[in-house]
Amino acid sequence: MSAGSPLGHLGPLTRLLPGLVLAVANTSAVAEPMGGLVIDKGWTFRLLPGNAQIEAHPEAAPWHEASVPGTVHTDLLAHRLIPDPYVGTPEAGLQWVGLADWEYQTRFNAPPASLASARSDLVFEGLDTFAEVYLNGDKVLDADNAFRSWRVPVQGRLRAQDNELRIVFRSPIARMLPTVQAMKTQLAGNYPSPYGDEPKDAMTGNFVRKPGYHYGWDWGPRYVTAGLTRPVVLQSWDALRIADLQLRQDRVDATRADVVAVVAIDAVRAGAVDLRLWQTAPDGRRSLAMQRHVDLQAGSNRVELPVHIAQPRRWFPVGYGEQPLYRFDLEVGNGKASARTGLRSVELRRDPDAQGSSFHFVVNGIPVFAKGANTIPFDMFQPRVTRAQLHRVLQSARDANMNFIRSWGGGYYESEDFFDLADELGLLVWQDFMFGGGMQPAFDDAFRASVVAEARDQVRRLRNHPSIVLWCGNNEEEIAWKYWGHGKTMKDADPALAQRVWQGYVQLFNHDLRQLVSEEGGGIAYWPSSPGNDMADAANITTAGDMHYWEVWGNPAHPPSKYLEITPRFMSEYGLQAWPVRRTVDAFAPRDQQGLDQAVIRAHQKFLGGEGNDRLLHYIRMEFGEPASFDDFLYLSQVMQAEGIGLAARHHRASRPHTMGSLYWQLNDVWPGASWSSIDWFGRWKALHFHARRFYAPVAVAALRGADGKTSVSLLNDRVQAVRAELRLRVMSLDGQVLRDKRRPVELTPLSATQVANDADAELLGDADRNATVAVFDLLADGEAASREVVYFAPAQKLAWRPAGLRAELRPDGAGHVLDITATALARAVWVEFGDLDAEISDNALTLLPGERISLRVASKASTAALRAALHIRSLADIPRASSPSPQSPPAP
Repeated sequence: MSAGSPLGHLGPLTRLLPGLVLAVANTSAVAEPMGGLVIDKGWTFRLLPGNAQIEAHPEAAPWHEASVPGTVHTDLLAHRLIPDPYVGTPEAGLQWVGLADWEYQTRFNAPPASLASARSDLVFEGLDTFAEVYLNGDKVLDADNAFRSWRVPVQGRLRAQDNELRIVFRSPIARMLPTVQAMKTQLAGNYPSPYGDEPKDAMTGNFVRKPGYHYGWDWGPRYVTAGLTRPVVLQSWDALRIADLQLRQDRVDATRADVVAVVAIDAVRAGAVDLRLWQTAPDGRRSLAMQRHVDLQAGSNRVELPVHIAQPRRWFPVGYGEQPLYRFDLEVGNGKASARTGLRSVELRRDPDAQGSSFHFVVNGIPVFAKGANTIPFDMFQPRVTRAQLHRVLQSARDANMNFIRSWGGGYYESEDFFDLADELGLLVWQDFMFGGGMQPAFDDAFRASVVAEARDQVRRLRNHPSIVLWCGNNEEEIAWKYWGHGKTMKDADPALAQRVWQGYVQLFNHDLRQLVSEEGGGIAYWPSSPGNDMADAANITTAGDMHYWEVWGNPAHPPSKYLEITPRFMSEYGLQAWPVRRTVDAFAPRDQQGLDQAVIRAHQKFLGGEGNDRLLHYIRMEFGEPASFDDFLYLSQVMQAEGIGLAARHHRASRPHTMGSLYWQLNDVWPGASWSSIDWFGRWKALHFHARRFYAPVAVAALRGADGKTSVSLLNDRVQAVRAELRLRVMSLDGQVLRDKRRPVELTPLSATQVANDADAELLGDADRNATVAVFDLLADGEAASREVVYFAPAQKLAWRPAGLRAELRPDGAGHVLDITATALARAVWVEFGDLDAEISDNALTLLPGERISLRVASKASTAALRAALHIRSLADIPRASSPSPQSPPAP
């Protein structure tokens, strides 16, 4: 995808599979077929005739070529019927798309094997959302859940040639609005539309089993799209179909793994078959693990094949061991299926203690401190997301020493590629069910049944992945009801309805989904809501369960130092906003439209409906003062975010074992704009991600100066063995005069955080000027990256900065380049960039001490001369402070 036009287009692909695929095909459970046709050729789409939107948009009325998988928006864009939804300010003008009904159709020939087979099904893995499916003029399906797989028997309905498959997608807004408006008391929604496509007091999104973020969020636009988001497959078989292959791990330790291959078979008729299960070890050795002769009954069959593996190679999260994967291949008559998994034990521990109860994950007997972030959808239009895009972001998570990802519940269940990559990279995954906030009509039996069917599909699809360690019912719905006024408002307006709503909530999230995960999840834990305390009266507390903390950022009275006062059991959300780098902003806004009062910049700031830059400026001003230009505003937003989140993360780690998880909001972006992410939509690291690699390092020092003027120093060790190191303290002036230099040997106990000092300012500074002095803590251990913490005794805007004297020299080195940087005075928040050139730099967002020299590797296809010409380096000392309010007008390009 080019920077000038962020929204790409996926062309149609057609392939005839040589046989059957599973209903939910993925690399963890893939059947090797007996006769399946992927129907992704010849699709066309149009506005449904008679729809009210045709008069205003006649250009969308004729048939146009469509891509499947795809969405209405991407199909419209491919024909230039709409502008790029990510560039400029087109959002308001594109809301008609979500109000329209759309029609898709294609024609296909049925393979002779399908016509001769006893059974044929059309399988739809992603229909978004209200979809009426017609085959040869007959309606065969009414779908109403974008997260389900739909299997439609079509034997006897197929023709040898020219089968017509037609799908009508109804507007989810138009479909649900009468129902919602008929309610005397409304259920709480999430983000009301500012565009008039639905009333602000009648939000429809939570009544629809569809990605919630399509309706807009505080980090992304509102595009209520529709379409076939996953493949359509014609599956045919004459004797049997392998419906599922689960690898249930009953026991895994260093000496033995007991695995049960649970096989679901749909048999056309009763009869005897031979089952053979082959095992391929991580080293490639293949052996027959189990064979059995079984008698099948007509219809559904369940067969268990026990497998015992001596001295298994166990799967560990990154940082604790390797990620070996075992493959199992099943043969049943002519049917084949395969599944891949990693062997590990995993549990969520909630042990009672003096403060309440713990909340931590234990993998293969090791208590794991969860270091990571939350993921949101990777694009507004999910079919566009590629494996390469996922790999770039998830590899970046691992590169930043993360071991844990929370897949948030307001989007969609991620693809097989996402979970395969998590398995391979050693990233643990907390998986929400798709409920992002507000409240749903769970009091309705049909709604709950649909959710349970969806959950069963998804748990079965994903349960072989060793990376998944938790299923969570929803995001923030329990605390919204209890503490945000949702429950009280409804109780005051309609007590009887409020009781029904809460009873429906409890039934769905405390009983139905809990039971389903228990039955289908293979031993993985279930948690009703995040943040929560397993449905106890008090939730989002520091003594038990998990916690979301938004008083910093959400409440402008609280500076980032407030993080040090909150010590949770497991922090699953906290965050600060920042804008991406200038090059990313250039992709959607011309330079002459880049200013805080410009429409395009406001359009790409979704917090507080475009007013979020005021909040961001507030946090910048707290520490750094007034930015003098829009470019400085971008830079300072990233410095503020990185330093603030780093303060919180180090506090969480230093609070081990009381605190056992720190997941900041958020890892990635859904589009280019302002957000809480550490990686922007193009995959470019913000300053926060470079900082994360340091504050999540397995062995590190945390020096935290609190509001009481005391600096607590803790040594952090996530290794399973003790680490010997040297701790060095230097107190020095900003221009490099060393006032104190002390070294001492230390030993870090395994899996620990140990406080080694808690010094008042006077003890560290003596008579030195707090505005011109810093304390530098370095931890040096053999085989580990050096860890450094610099403690400042005053806000950055009050420090007596000297010119940093930054000098940078770029030189060729083998296939790449090396950038040598020196500073004559302390250089805080050093940022290196190469303008419009693609260049990957080994480190950034650094602090250099006076006289220090660092060497960074630079990977780029650009020439040395081009890189030198484009090189720009800055630090906090180089940023002028404006005397007037915020940078409203755009600077000169």
